[in-house]
Amino acid sequence: MNVSPKLLLDQLVKNGNLTREEADHYEVSSLQKNIALDQYLLEKSTLSKIDVIKAIAEIESIAYIDLNSSPIDSQAVGMIAEPIARKYQVIPYRFDPSQSKIYLATTDPYNSAVIDFLEKKTGKKIILALADGEQIQKMIDLAYSQGLSPEVREALKEYIPSKEGRKTELTSMAIHEAPIAKIVSTILEFSIKSRASDVHIEPEENRTKVRYRIDGILQEKLSLPKTIHDALISRIKILSEMKIDEKRIPQDGRFTFRIGNEEVDLRVSTLPTVNGEKVVMRLLKKTGGIPGLLDLGMRGPQLKAVEEAILKPYGIILITGPTGSGKTTTLYSILSRLNKPSVNIMTLEDPVEYQIAGINQVQINPQAGLTFATGLRSFLRQDPNIILVGEIRDKETTQLAIQAALTGHLVFSTLHTNDSSTAIPRLIDLGAEPFLIASVLTEVIAQRICRRICQSCKSVYEPIPQVKENIKEVLGSFLPKIYETQPIKLSKGTGCHECNQSGYLGRVAIFEVLKVSPGINKMILQQESAKAIEEQARKEDLIMMKQDGYLKALEGITTIEEVLRVAET
Repeated sequence: MNVSPKLLLDQLVKNGNLTREEADHYEVSSLQKNIALDQYLLEKSTLSKIDVIKAIAEIESIAYIDLNSSPIDSQAVGMIAEPIARKYQVIPYRFDPSQSKIYLATTDPYNSAVIDFLEKKTGKKIILALADGEQIQKMIDLAYSQGLSPEVREALKEYIPSKEGRKTELTSMAIHEAPIAKIVSTILEFSIKSRASDVHIEPEENRTKVRYRIDGILQEKLSLPKTIHDALISRIKILSEMKIDEKRIPQDGRFTFRIGNEEVDLRVSTLPTVNGEKVVMRLLKKTGGIPGLLDLGMRGPQLKAVEEAILKPYGIILITGPTGSGKTTTLYSILSRLNKPSVNIMTLEDPVEYQIAGINQVQINPQAGLTFATGLRSFLRQDPNIILVGEIRDKETTQLAIQAALTGHLVFSTLHTNDSSTAIPRLIDLGAEPFLIASVLTEVIAQRICRRICQSCKSVYEPIPQVKENIKEVLGSFLPKIYETQPIKLSKGTGCHECNQSGYLGRVAIFEVLKVSPGINKMILQQESAKAIEEQARKEDLIMMKQDGYLKALEGITTIEEVLRVAET
């Protein structure tokens, strides 16, 4: 596109992508090399291609679409054949049935010949938007290789509108057979390939959106026509052995899905909403094994403290953090380490997430009267050495867990608190006597999960002075000695094909391991505040969660922004 060099540079400066000096430098360089400025910025500069394309779209007052963060409407994909999309380098990303419009991403939004041709071909109005050429190519490969569009068309044919204008119910054949089954299978295959931990299928007024939680962040990847929603949910319910005719109350189920050598357990939950039933599927990998504590990100003094605590024959070790902070994975990692034929390990969970050979795992069932409290009472008659209680959430479970630890058992459990020191007042709130807590509590581990920097596009940079000062202030005596003589350097991911332009790939935990020392024991007996306990622990060299995160940022494992996102209090 021919854009005025002056306007383009002014727009980039206005958007904060360039300084005026950098803009002048690029203008001179493009003239010296006799290359159009927009081409020079896209190919030779350190600027993000997305920033340049956005600036061009703003100057030309045309729509811009970022295909990496926008879902592709499978119904729109089904209206334009793959050969045409490849020939004209366009990708349909949205269909508006009310106005009969197809929205297409292209590198040339002023190509009237393409608009005329496609309007005649589809019988719909075509709206073009500017997008990055590489993103378009990637999305063409993804959208058409998934094979979703033909399946959606087939599934739509199963619906025959009745004379009153309502859609008739899908037959059981439609639920079981190729189109719907293929769509469900494709959604699951994509979730495994993209390392998603959860899949959300959410009904809206005019469409059904599919979102994937990848590295802890929800990303919308697919949009389906609302007409197939009921069949899609029914198919998932059948796989999960739920009642397909019960749509008024939440249901839970599970099933196993295999793709190639990978096998995953799916924990399925349905919920009635105003627009229909929503489904969330939690993916639990059966292959690949349980990661070790080192793989999770625990090392140094923290790892040593945990290893010492788990080798004691009795006591309580608590893991704290909000939902989705990796508590269960850490517990399984510890249990795998302790699992040997000479030890009887019993777990009481809600639900059992990973099945480990050699461990007796029990899932609670409150409707049948099997709760954490009743299960724990029965466990004590089963001659266990080690007991895992999924969560301490009431007075009875708290007292039974303490009783189990007092009678010579090693007890692991989780609590929903923000940091390690808050766990102690929380136990007192749940009815535990301070002198009993002081007798049995060995250690409290608080944790969060940060995204790892993608190794394929990792780059090192020197942060601004304010950030350096903040790092020194937060770490204090934990700042590595090397930075007394060398400048502080941090890393970030610039975004590549491997990490889907996010700059992050995979996750790592940050920890806070509070050892219950004689000094802290005394404070528990005196019912001191969480703040006072934390101050005492810091005097005894407690590495705070934020400090552990900053140390991992200095090592180039994660970014300061990620640490602040999950650990800032």
